[in-house]
Amino acid sequence: MSTSAITSTGPSAATTPSTAGGGSPSRGGRRAPARTAPSGGVGAERPSLLATGVLLLGALYCLLPVVWVLVAASKSPDELFSTFTLAPSTHLVENLRDLLAYRDGLFLRWAGNTVLYAVGGALVSTVVSAAAGYGLALFDFRGKKLFFNVILAGVLLPAVILAVPQYLLFAEVGLANTYWAVLLPSILNPYGIYLARIYAGASIPREMIEAARTDGAGELRIFARFAVPMMMPGLVTVFLFQFVGVWNNYMLPYIMLGDDSLFPITVGLSTLMNQGASQPAMYTTVVTGALVSILPLIALFLLLQRYWQSDLTGGAVKG
Repeated sequence: MSTSAITSTGPSAATTPSTAGGGSPSRGGRRAPARTAPSGGVGAERPSLLATGVLLLGALYCLLPVVWVLVAASKSPDELFSTFTLAPSTHLVENLRDLLAYRDGLFLRWAGNTVLYAVGGALVSTVVSAAAGYGLALFDFRGKKLFFNVILAGVLLPAVILAVPQYLLFAEVGLANTYWAVLLPSILNPYGIYLARIYAGASIPREMIEAARTDGAGELRIFARFAVPMMMPGLVTVFLFQFVGVWNNYMLPYIMLGDDSLFPITVGLSTLMNQGASQPAMYTTVVTGALVSILPLIALFLLLQRYWQSDLTGGAVKG
């Protein structure tokens, strides 16, 4: 009995050192857990130096003008053209004070007008783009393809070509030199409609729309309660593009407006630039105004980028 016990337990005991020591298959048929290859080995992907260099050059190309504006806004009028370009100074607060005091705070009026044009025009344009894109993506109707092709043609047409005809139309109805002359042309954005149509077709399942209709939900409720939340990352992109386009728009308000109290920042700073030929000190005011004008764009991008991040994270976990 003792011999049989020793015989039955012998192979099991013999496999213990082999299993604990090496990781190779033991004589008893048991296999140790496989070892994982260390990270950063021969098969690990390494960043391309060429791609990294190109990205760094692109970042430098985009950020250098911003750095120049920030440095130039800190200089006095005498230092602006007499010192090294990227050498900062200590007159930023003084320049800001002069900018805000110009003609009893006219720059603040221009900033308020710009916010009105950009926020109002971008919001209404986003709603119109969302509704049009949703309809083009999920409804079938006669002339749908022709209508979409017309929108694509509008994307390819430069907006500056329409500025003079729009002025003639608004002057005919008495809306030239008013806020409406800048707000109304900003509502229809062909590129925004195109983006909304593409995003709605990719993010909204038709089965959900049919299920909501079966439950008795109306089309407006389906659009507001279901479609808009699903399209939100795309609509944020549409809003940001339109906001930046209206904020930086120069030609349309320059043609439409004659009263400087209605000017946006772009046209207002242009008038100050024209005065720089006779008053060189105005150049510093223009540069400081340009610095102030880009701060809302940076803040808006940092505020809205979380929508893009959440959308990318959501798409990464979808199976």
